[in-house]
Amino acid sequence: MSLDTANTSVCATVWCESLEVFGAQVGMREFRRRLPHQSPEGRWLFVTCHLHGSLPQARYPPPGKCSAGKAFVWMDRYLDEARCGPRFLAQEEIALAVVESIQRGVLLGHYELGAFVIMANHMHLLILPKIDPSQLLKSLKGSSARQANVILGRTGERFWRAESYDHWVRDQREWDRISDYIEQNPVKAGFAESAENYRWSSGWKSVEMSLDAANTSVCATTTGVES
Repeated sequence: MSLDTANTSVCATVWCESLEVFGAQVGMREFRRRLPHQSPEGRWLFVTCHLHGSLPQARYPPPGKCSAGKAFVWMDRYLDEARCGPRFLAQEEIALAVVESIQRGVLLGHYELGAFVIMANHMHLLILPKIDPSQLLKSLKGSSARQANVILGRTGERFWRAESYDHWVRDQREWDRISDYIEQNPVKAGFAESAENYRWSSGWKSVEMSLDAANTSVCATTTGVES
């Protein structure tokens, strides 16, 4: 069942409320760039990373006093609808490299993976961090960026936007809703008829086969990877 606009708005409201209510809890790491980043230990994180240059700097974050939830909804809708700007993740070889980097993080013990999707210009992850989130994202994004730039024949160019959107999950009900949101993203964006038919997602019907293939490659390349 795909998520409609109303469900997206409700989800954003819930995320925003959870940020406001639980943001001051003990044991929470927080740092700020242009968006708030809050990460209580032992909780699942919903993370969105997008390509460098995929969002217009003059328009993001949206002007005015915009909550974290509303900023996310604006960002995700823009990325889903964008048909210009960098769309490197639509290339099969690059998408596979990102899948391998995601699985490498699991094998290295950086996080547990609940759900993921790779779109043309961004990716969503639902993870349970085992190390500091900023460090695991640095490793994940750095590894995938290096591989992607090799494929693109580029050197020293930015691949991912430095900042990522992240939101910690407060309970099982929200976990289920976010997991469904992630896997239904290609359907909502019009890239697939069903989640099971979209290859670069945990919802793909053959995802276990694809991840087994990625694991084979990852096992051969884990030596020397940043931790």
